[in-house]
Amino acid sequence: MTFWEAGVRALKGGLYLGRDLDSWREDVIRNGIIEIPVNGVIAARAALLTGLHGDPADRIIVANALEGHQLVTADDRILSWSGQLSSLDART
Repeated sequence: MTFWEAGVRALKGGLYLGRDLDSWREDVIRNGIIEIPVNGVIAARAALLTGLHGDPADRIIVANALEGHQLVTADDRILSWSGQLSSLDART
């Protein structure tokens, strides 16, 4: 979902990747970011999250992180969520 969101933002001019999305994704993974697939458990958890805004992509990202992963994000709405989320604030 993160790669999808980055691609959409880049197409709209809101994010500069410095290269095409595929090579950016490969670089990110090569540098240690773990790509986690979305499965039915994640999808169900995303639907049932309480107190989190309704953006489906953000809900899936948070549900994925709740599988025991630390989420690195600069998203104010995710960072302000009151749920038990292991996150690293990437806002500058």
